[in-house]
Amino acid sequence: MEQAEGRTAELVRLLQIEERREPAVAHVAIWVARGIVEGRLKPGQDLNSVDLARRFESSRTPVREALMLLESEGLVEIKARRRPRVASFTPERVREIYLVRRHLLALMGSLVTEHITDQEIEDLRDRLSRMQEAAEAGDVDGYFWGHVDLQSRLLTIAGNDTLTKILDSLALRTLVFRHASLARPGRLTASVADQVRIFEAIASRDGELAALLLSRATDAALKAIDLSVLTSSD
Repeated sequence: MEQAEGRTAELVRLLQIEERREPAVAHVAIWVARGIVEGRLKPGQDLNSVDLARRFESSRTPVREALMLLESEGLVEIKARRRPRVASFTPERVREIYLVRRHLLALMGSLVTEHITDQEIEDLRDRLSRMQEAAEAGDVDGYFWGHVDLQSRLLTIAGNDTLTKILDSLALRTLVFRHASLARPGRLTASVADQVRIFEAIASRDGELAALLLSRATDAALKAIDLSVLTSSD
């Protein structure tokens, strides 16, 4: 239950679902977003508003609003006279986003080492430990959302609102890519090793090394993605 609530909270934050929104809009948006991120809803797959309304026992109006919200975040495509569908990503687009992300995460790592406290280091150690447990259990989703939570915490420690806003603007699309990367055989083990090295650099307050390791880990994640799974077969 705690894990599920954590995943929902992060999506609520990234989707900026205000309290004034009808609850059904939030429920549909979060369910569809998680399905896309975790790979249950595939690129190019139709999203039937009637089926979604039935699932959530609502009218089609909040379903349409939820899908329009996800369209604005790049997760859903809505075209005239066609059903909404899960967005596809070209290999070029994925590479462009990862190039930007690599430089931004390197900056984040450097800033974190300048600001982090001893207590925050211990907090990161606990989060990393839970990620390692998930990886050892083969729990891709548990590890993935733990990693999302860890990076969100690092952004908070970095204390740069502009950096946070830029990374958040790419966040939902990159969640799809990051989950696709971790789903490949052997990637959990490699990712854990990367995260341990990054944590050790941060704990040592070595900003240059933390930035370098974050850059390398981002490059490795991109190389591990099967770009074909992010592209519609249409």
